[in-house]
Amino acid sequence: MGVVWHGTYLRYFEDGREAFGRALGMSYLEFYEKGYFIPIVKSEIDHKGVVRYGDEIEITTSIIQGDAAKIVFEYSIFNVTMGMLAATGKTVQVFMKVDTRELHLVVPDFYKDWLSKINAQ
Repeated sequence: MGVVWHGTYLRYFEDGREAFGRALGMSYLEFYEKGYFIPIVKSEIDHKGVVRYGDEIEITTSIIQGDAAKIVFEYSIFNVTMGMLAATGKTVQVFMKVDTRELHLVVPDFYKDWLSKINAQ
């Protein structure tokens, strides 16, 4: 069909999350070093347009802050080549202890501290 496969948008979301974390000082590796996995438990994509092979895209990623022990990201994928919004979406991640593989139901202190720092910027 000449457009990227719909599942590719989840990969774009991951690229956005990783760039967001690196830019603000919290990579996936740092979560692991603190003793946590952060698996995705929910993902949503609203397809608004298309991305064709070779199109340039821009991914905007933001974090939605709350009190629950989860991380919620929202995304917009803009097709720069075509000048249109291609998709929006959201992912939800939870904290899972590396050693026990159990859910951690309290927001870890290091994550709270990181949120405070990015809010101060």
